[in-house]
Amino acid sequence: MGLFEIIASLLTLSALFSFINYKLIKLPNTIGLMLIGLVFSLGLIAADQLLPEINLHAKELLNAIDFNETLLHGMLGFLLFAGAMHVDLSSLRSQYRVIGALATVGVLTSTILVAVLFWGVASLFGFQLPFIYALLFGALISPTDPIAVMGVLKKLGVPESLETKIVGESLFNDGVGVVIFLVLLQMATGEQELSGVDVGLLFVQEAVGGVIFGFCAGVVTNWLLKQVDNYQVEILLTLALVTGGYALAEHLHFSAPIAIVVAGLLIGNHGRSFSMSEETEERLDSFWELIDEILNAVLFLLIGLEIIVISMNWNQLLIGCIAIPLILASRMISVSIPVNLLKLFRLRTFTPHVIKVLTWGGLRGGISVALALSLPPSETRDLIVAVTYVVVVFSILGQGLTIGPLLKRLLPEDY
Repeated sequence: MGLFEIIASLLTLSALFSFINYKLIKLPNTIGLMLIGLVFSLGLIAADQLLPEINLHAKELLNAIDFNETLLHGMLGFLLFAGAMHVDLSSLRSQYRVIGALATVGVLTSTILVAVLFWGVASLFGFQLPFIYALLFGALISPTDPIAVMGVLKKLGVPESLETKIVGESLFNDGVGVVIFLVLLQMATGEQELSGVDVGLLFVQEAVGGVIFGFCAGVVTNWLLKQVDNYQVEILLTLALVTGGYALAEHLHFSAPIAIVVAGLLIGNHGRSFSMSEETEERLDSFWELIDEILNAVLFLLIGLEIIVISMNWNQLLIGCIAIPLILASRMISVSIPVNLLKLFRLRTFTPHVIKVLTWGGLRGGISVALALSLPPSETRDLIVAVTYVVVVFSILGQGLTIGPLLKRLLPEDY
């Protein structure tokens, strides 16, 4: 199947399912698309004997799409930049202690907790799971997904300080989680013999290097934006920043997601204030909002359809269901530690129920599925992919649909 046919199929299904959701189901578009895609896929699987040709075409389409490559090395840069552009940097700075603690201490704590619990549950079901792969699962499932988080929160009218915590954490812990995953993957596959010092240096290179590279790329692009007053050229410059910057960061072994988030924050705040005319700002916002909506629609549709090509048995499904409360408990503990430490040392005050909201609002999404699919083929990979998919589906449908009512119950004065 050719590239044009793949794109045409995905955009057509996205448009059709969006229409069905808008007219009939009336869920938030991303959640509605994933739900319709999931039901559609399950229907195809159930009707395999009656409609073998349609099922075959669906499998051919999804097998032609490398989900990991499509998301992590294609769509992710655009989605992160579009999200970061609309985050207020002054609000982010006011929450930097919380966001920094959640994106580092929180992710590391959750990775270890999830790994221990997942390894124990897998052992009970007779899976001989190497602990390094349990850590890999912890690393890919612990970070909250900025795409899923922003796709849900922007429709809810969440209080600004709380939205900044949740979105800011998801933007940065995603990059940190990917770095941890890549370091662990090198150790698991034996690509490199890494000592403790090597691991530390690799982490610093990826994470800190990503921040510095993203800042430099953002500064250069901002300077170029100042030199022209033509929105077509300025939109092209931001496209070059996202595509060229992401590719170059990966080539230099810096964290491309972190780099693009930093660059997006710089362009969306400093660039918006000092380098753009009102017309450019309006056109740029409209362009990136449209890119964000289209790619989000395609991504959540793909998540729903992916079940067609994910092999899953009843044991894997049961482990996935058991993993859901264990991951939520690990999330609550990993959020509680930095929040309570900041409270203890009086470095930050928090609104009531912040731990509950951060726990339930920490959605997992396509990035977790993409990382799981990037593992080398094995029985262990099949287990991790299946469990990851179950957790992600619950997170988007279960948590995504109930976070609004939860916020209204816990924080009624803000609504």
